[in-house]
Amino acid sequence: MKVYFLKRFLPYFKMLARMRVIFGIGALCGIIAGAAGGAGFPFMVIKVFPVVFSETTPSWPILVGAVAMLPAVMLLRGISSFFSTYLMSCCGMRLLKDIRINLHEKLQHLPLSFFHRNTDGDIFSRVAADTIQLQISILDSAIDLIKQPIQLLAAVASLVYLSFLQKQILFLMLFVAIIPIMVIPLKIFGKRLLRRSTEVQEEMGNLAHIVTENLTAAREIRAYNLQNREMNRFEAVLDRFIKSTLKTVKYSNIVRPLTEVFSSLGIATAVVYLAVSDIKWEEISALFIALYMTYEPLKKLGEVYNKLKRGEAALDRIDYVLDQEDIVPDATSPVLFGEVSGHLILNNVWFKYLDEWVVEDISLDVPPGTVVALVGPSGAGKSTLADLVPRFYDVNKGSITIDGIDIRNVDKGELRSVISVVSQDTFLFNTTIEENIRMGRLNASQEEINEAAKQAYAHDFILDLEEGYQTVVGDRGIRLSGGQKQRIAIARAFLKASPILILDEATSALDSESEEMIQRSIEELVQGRTVIIIAHRFSTIRNADKIVVLEAGKMVGYGSHEELYQDSDVYKRLYDRQFSE
Repeated sequence: MKVYFLKRFLPYFKMLARMRVIFGIGALCGIIAGAAGGAGFPFMVIKVFPVVFSETTPSWPILVGAVAMLPAVMLLRGISSFFSTYLMSCCGMRLLKDIRINLHEKLQHLPLSFFHRNTDGDIFSRVAADTIQLQISILDSAIDLIKQPIQLLAAVASLVYLSFLQKQILFLMLFVAIIPIMVIPLKIFGKRLLRRSTEVQEEMGNLAHIVTENLTAAREIRAYNLQNREMNRFEAVLDRFIKSTLKTVKYSNIVRPLTEVFSSLGIATAVVYLAVSDIKWEEISALFIALYMTYEPLKKLGEVYNKLKRGEAALDRIDYVLDQEDIVPDATSPVLFGEVSGHLILNNVWFKYLDEWVVEDISLDVPPGTVVALVGPSGAGKSTLADLVPRFYDVNKGSITIDGIDIRNVDKGELRSVISVVSQDTFLFNTTIEENIRMGRLNASQEEINEAAKQAYAHDFILDLEEGYQTVVGDRGIRLSGGQKQRIAIARAFLKASPILILDEATSALDSESEEMIQRSIEELVQGRTVIIIAHRFSTIRNADKIVVLEAGKMVGYGSHEELYQDSDVYKRLYDRQFSE
């Protein structure tokens, strides 16, 4: 087993240090169990059986005492094995918790681009299934890496002692000769096992992705009668998963019988030697047992190797997340904002996604209290440009400042505390309406929550619900209408009361009456605040002081509605087309 192979697991083994007391007791129990198994049986043959089967029958006390040694050794081995396994399991569950916390913490800080490249189901599989596989591999390996070497050393010590005592060095030579042969299956099947284990973990991610997507798109699947298509997709991935799993089972379980065959060759050679030599069985039986006890831990260590190979496949997928570079890093010496007025300046901003520029050389000065609308055809870069302000992405060239401070020099948490975002795709958590609004400011009082709901024109419909503010909205807010969900999200932004507000078509899901209410509330909200409105419908930009026209990532127009209608062909074309429709 190569050193670098074990080094990959070393950071996770080090996580056990926090549980060193429990782990130490469990390890001690494992050592006792290993010593009792490796040296106990040869000891019985050497010391106990000669007393029991001597030519003169021993007295009852001596006979009972000698015979009691066997169950005593088994009891010691059983109790120590139980506590070793139980205590190691405690360590394993805490290790699993720590690994998942590390993964979840990493996911909280990764940029949005990571989630665009990876499916929800695959990420969930890495957090759930891969961590369990890694925990199993580390835990089982930690137990056997302590217990089996002790048992092997005890058995080898007995073998060496008896070989020299009885001048039967052949048994020791057989043990030494068989070891390289037993390693051969590990080398042959280890790489194949790693490859197949990786396939299993990947297919597990594909299964999780299909299930997650299926649950999310339940309405669309029924609307377009896609049930059979989804079943076929699921069955195809499940077949690949089963196929890879069976290959993993094959490669992981073929090592043990091969190891037993090779070890049996050593035993068979010893039997032949015994048959052709003038040696009595009684004289050599202890050596046979000692030789056998050396092969058992070797087989177990081979299984440890297989477990670590399966764990390595899970480790690759976990490290993929943990090793992700944060391409939107926090400043090493962050600058504090102080009281923010909301003066926003974009200076020659460029941004590319993959290898394509989606924002090109945009400069914009937005004074405090100014409402700026971003308009343009689909794919013009409106949402992307707005996402650069709270640093969901970082500019590739140029800079964005708030009150003269480059946002890259500010802690991301502080930056986002002064910006509220209401997206077109409203997301509500599966908790009460009150808690969903309170997420705008976690320490808000009930009165402040009620006031925010009133500003968003949500208070009345909330009170009409049977449980009022304590109504649980369901997964993604499914128990509320689209307009109700949007008003809850807007209330959350009202409660946050940040100096900068980004509205990504925030009224798109509202009916005309509700939209009129929200427009009036926005007129109050923008007082003294900087607002960016991403507009797909021109009816939503009537509160804008200035309008920015984007096309293919470039700013092709800037001014009021009247100015742009006269001077911008893109704006005029979009405006006329929408109102003619």
